[in-house]
Order: sequence, then structure tokens, then C-alpha cells
Amino acid sequence: MKELALNILDVAKNSVKAGADRIVIRIEERDGWRTLSIIDNGCGMPPDFVATVTDPFTTTRTTRPVGMGLPLLKLAAEQTGGTLEIESSIVPPTGTTVRATFRIDHLDCVPVGDYAGSIVTLIQGSPDIDWLFEYRRDEGDIVLDTLEIRAVLGPDIPLNTPDVLLWIEGSLKGE
Repeated sequence: MKELALNILDVAKNSVKAGADRIVIRIEERDGWRTLSIIDNGCGMPPDFVATVTDPFTTTRTTRPVGMGLPLLKLAAEQTGGTLEIESSIVPPTGTTVRATFRIDHLDCVPVGDYAGSIVTLIQGSPDIDWLFEYRRDEGDIVLDTLEIRAVLGPDIPLNTPDVLLWIEGSLKGE
């Protein structure tokens, strides 16, 4: 994929399909490395599936026999000298953590891209999920927690209301 934001969309959509009601998306840039972590409390994956999940022909899709999201994320990380790690549990507490590391100064390091658009798209499509987004870097941290937004808005205003989504996008972009 051409930017990390598209990987975020893909992996987080898998978390939604896994029944997660809390999804943490974290990007950290420290000491020349970028780490993307996506952590959910969904149903998890059995160990034998985790062992093969980065194979393009391992998928839960029924529409086609390939799944390219995690294999492409792994390739993007490894091309920069980084790694992809996946931890998952089907035993309570269930959930999955996907962590990819990238050397930022490497020629093949993909840009972060439109992370704000990806987060807004995820919230718009799954407004009942609790989303926590953190982007930690030297230029300053960006943190958005839908639990805090819900506490301010109250129960009568859904997160996927157009004005709320515009505010979320502006907040993510630092506007």
C-alpha cells in the first residue's frame, strides 16, 4: 500500500469484524523508528491461524481466496529493516495486537499519509466502537479518544454526525 493510513484502515476493519468494541491505533516515532500498533479486544485468532496469517493465501474472506493486508504490511516493514509482530488470544481476555516497525530514514519507508481521513472513515463506519488514536512524535502528540468525546456529547449525539466528524478530522489535523 502506498501509505500507512491505508494499512490502518485494513487492519482496523479486521478488528471491527472480530467483534472488538475498543480499538487502539498508535503511531510512535522515536529514535529514527516508526511503530504502528493496532490493539483490539475482539475474538482473537487461534495460534495456528496467527502462524500463517501473513501468507496471502490465508484469509477469512469468502469473496476471494487471498488476503493481502497483513502480508503487504509485513513487506513494507521488512523492506525498511523493520518487523511485523502479531499477538493474539482466543482465551479471555481475547484480542489481537499487530505491531509493525519501520526505519523512518529508509528509502522504502512508506509515508504515514492521510491518517486523519482513515480514522474519520473508521469512526463513521463504526460509531459505536470506542476508538483511541495516538500519534506520538517529536513535533507533538495527537490523541483522540472517542470515550472522551462521548462524555462531552452525551448519549443523544452519535459520533458519525457530520459536524462531529468534521470536528474530529480538524482535531486530528491540529486545526
